[in-house]
Order: sequence, then structure tokens, then C-alpha cells
Amino acid sequence: MARILIVDDDPDIRTILADRLAARGHEVLQAADGIRAIEVSTHELPDLMLLDLDLPGADGLAVLERLRHESLAPTIVVITAFATVEKAVEAMRRGAYDFLPKPFQPGLVELTVKKALERNALREENRALRAVLPSGKTLVGTSAALAELIAQARRAAESKSTVLLIGESGTGKEVLAHSIHTWSPRAARPFIPVNCVALSEDLLESELFGHEKGAFTGAHHQKPGKFELANHGTVFLDEVGDIRESLQVKLLRVLQEHEFERVGGTKPIRVDIRVIAATNRELEQAVKAGRFREDLYYRLNVVRLHIPPLRERLEDVPLLAEHFLRKYCAETGKVISGFSVEAIELLEHHDWPGNVRELENSVERAVVLGNGPEIRAADLAIGSPSPAANARTEPAAPQIGPFHTAVERFKREIIERALHATQGNQTRAAELLGLQRTYLSRLIKHLKA
Repeated sequence: MARILIVDDDPDIRTILADRLAARGHEVLQAADGIRAIEVSTHELPDLMLLDLDLPGADGLAVLERLRHESLAPTIVVITAFATVEKAVEAMRRGAYDFLPKPFQPGLVELTVKKALERNALREENRALRAVLPSGKTLVGTSAALAELIAQARRAAESKSTVLLIGESGTGKEVLAHSIHTWSPRAARPFIPVNCVALSEDLLESELFGHEKGAFTGAHHQKPGKFELANHGTVFLDEVGDIRESLQVKLLRVLQEHEFERVGGTKPIRVDIRVIAATNRELEQAVKAGRFREDLYYRLNVVRLHIPPLRERLEDVPLLAEHFLRKYCAETGKVISGFSVEAIELLEHHDWPGNVRELENSVERAVVLGNGPEIRAADLAIGSPSPAANARTEPAAPQIGPFHTAVERFKREIIERALHATQGNQTRAAELLGLQRTYLSRLIKHLKA
């Protein structure tokens, strides 16, 4: 149910309203004055506020004026006496949704609250749709591996449990996370993705938790973080294994207690969110090496889903290729009938080290640069036996020795070959290896350490 804040300086009225709303399953918060109302609204993020207009200190109109500039302000229903209906009309002009006259009429409180919460749900649904529709991404394939993954993900979606997605770069972890959100009871609420690698450590902290005005140089305004924006919805933390330990502590608190402070803040903010995390790293090894907190690992690893690489479900490649062909034909306005027999054969026999992302990029390139009625093998530009490709697909076998030492040596050799083939260009080397540019940069830094 909803979290409702009752703001009235009369304790009897607060008690009457609280008892009535609590009996219907709502979580009820209370405040006796306007200043406290602003404070509770900012840190508890209620869905609905019942606000008396005649308050000591900051009156109801001042509260409305203050909260109308907040991105996460609750829907507000004002409470006023019959003699001051004009004041209620002014409150609605300033952003209040409705008003309740005193004394309360039987059933009117419940009806007004019901309408306000329905309005909330519609607003959140529209907000979620605006976030979902532009991507157009979906899970495509008929392989047994994908079918099993989807079945597990649908079961996980019905719960409130944290989900950890394990898979190589480019396998579609964000697409699966978004699908879990869409299948869940939170589908009408926000889905907020955060790439933990794309931002610097300080920016990531502000991005996740928000910041107060003046918290650091350039913080000219208070800013809500992703956890606040996702209230009642889902936060997707991509590459969660790369966050620093101080942020790991704060994330653990969010998972355990559903609260945190903004950067520069001192008062806790409570949120109702579901976390889906993803990584292409071996978190168990990071825990053993002391780079990742064990208690956070267990909090994240409640429901673990492994996304198979594309080379393990090659039977899905033709369907995926057709899906991307339709997508990019629609975007470019081209009319292409399909793939030649040779092109399909090439698609089915490539090992796809960059997974679904590499396949999508190959098809997009073929659509943009191709000029025939169908996509030919040459249009796909994959599988050519160039020295650079050999650097990616046929590296020398590592020397025998301790396992982890051999793996590190092998990584160093394959990266050095890719950099040599691209004259040191890390962006092109990342494309060659089927890796994200930021991930390759992090690997290089790690191997130099």
C-alpha cells in the first residue's frame, strides 16, 4: 500500500486520520507543523500528503511552495475548514491535487485518498513508459539455454529479492534486468539503470545517493540520486563489482535498511526499491582478494542468474540477426529482404566474442553500408583472417604455471597483441576484443599494477 504523511497541528485529527488509513493497510507518518512536514517529506518520500493549511511556523501554502520545486514531491491533498475554501482553491492553483473540508464527511477521506493514489499510479506508469518505449530492446531467441534463463527470470521477478546477473560483456544483462522489472509488480514504477564503470568514483556516489546544496564545489542545488528517483521501482547496477569499498558500505546499508544519506547530508532518506546488479567479473575471487565485501556479495547474490554467451546459443543468431535487421531498416528507411545463404552461414559459424552487442553492431553496419537487396557475407565484415583478427581469435597458448598467474599472463599477451595491431588505439583495440572501452582501460591499469 502507500506511505501517507498527515500534517496537522491538532493531534486528535492526526489520530483519527491515521487510524482510518492504517486500518486500510497504509503506512502512516505524522507531522505537527510545516517545517517538520518539509523535513519528513524530503527524507521519507511519502506517496501522499494530507496537509492542513493553518499550521504554526510555515503554513500549508508555504509548504506547497517549497515542495513544488522538488522532483520527488508527494501528491498533496489540503485540509481546510469550510470557511476558508478560497484558501483551498489557492492551494490547488499552487499544485495541490484536491482538498478535504473540515469536519470530515464519512467516506470522503477514503474516496479522496483513493483518487489521489490512482492519480499517482497513472503518473508513475506514464513515467515508466517514457523510460521503456525508446529502447525497444527485448530478449530474442528460441534456444533451450535462453528459454531456461527466461523461466528463471520470470520466477525471480515475482519476488522482492535482489538479483545478481552474471555474464560476459555484451550478453544483454541490462535487457534481462529491464525484462525482470517489466514482469514484476513494480512494472509501472521507474526502472533506473546505473553504469558503475562509466563514472568516476566521486560522480558515482553523487549519482547513486544524490547531494545536498554546497556538498562540494559546483553543487549549486540539491540533487536527488538514482535511489530516490527509483522509489517503489527498480535500480539496475551494471558492473557492480567495480565500485570502491566506501561505496560498497553505503550500498550494503541500502540493501539492509533501505535508507541512506545524500552526499553532504546528515538525515537518512528511506526508499522502497528493488536492486538488480550485474557483473562480468568473478566476484568470489574479488571477495577472496579483499576487493569486494563478503557481506555485500551475499546480499547481492540472493537470486543468481547466468546469461550464456552467444557462442553457447548459436541457434539464436539467425533470429537475432533478423530482429536487428528489421530494427535498423526501420531507422534508416532502407528496404532489405534478408540475409544471403553465405551471410547466414557466416553468422552461424562466428564465435561472437563480443556477444549480442557485436552481432547488433555487425548488422547495423551492414544495413548502413550495404547497397544490395539483401545482406551479403561481405557486408557483415566478420570472420576475415586479418592479423588483427588473429590477435583476437588465435592467441598463443599461455605457459604452464600457477593457474591465476597463467591467466594474468594470457590476458596481458592478448591485450598487447590487440594494442599492437591498432597502433596503441585503445578504442579500436576494445572493439577488436569485443570489450567495452572502459573495461579494457581498467584491465590495462590492473595488469600494469
